[in-house]
Amino acid sequence: MDNMDVEILLVEDNPQDAELTLRALKKHNLANKLHVAKDGEEALDFIFGTGPFAGVTPNCLKVILLDLKLPKVGGLEVLQKLKGDDRTKNIPVVVLTSSHEDRDIEEAYKLGVNSYVVKPVEFDAFAKSVADLGLYWMLMNKPA
Repeated sequence: MDNMDVEILLVEDNPQDAELTLRALKKHNLANKLHVAKDGEEALDFIFGTGPFAGVTPNCLKVILLDLKLPKVGGLEVLQKLKGDDRTKNIPVVVLTSSHEDRDIEEAYKLGVNSYVVKPVEFDAFAKSVADLGLYWMLMNKPA
């Protein structure tokens, strides 16, 4: 099994939000080892080395930025699979979503999310939130 040198997995189906996130991370030199999955199924295949990623797994994943409203496999289901598997349960997961519905927030925390961030609509606020998240999880957080 080959290892892939990826530190951040961004799971985002909206191309504009993905691009804004990438730009904000690049501005702080945090996007060099980033992979973007466009839906929940691709994210799970990437993390567990299945489907198109068979035999390849990320070896130093430091944080997963996870949207909730995803095609194929929803964000909460992805979160449940990650936190329910011994191989991935310690990887920090940050929900980065436009949903501020109480039931989504409660369910995400019940499933073990590390942080829940509602996307700001305004670009500068969004870019600052993403940069702050990247800096915290990549540089300040001490993983298990």
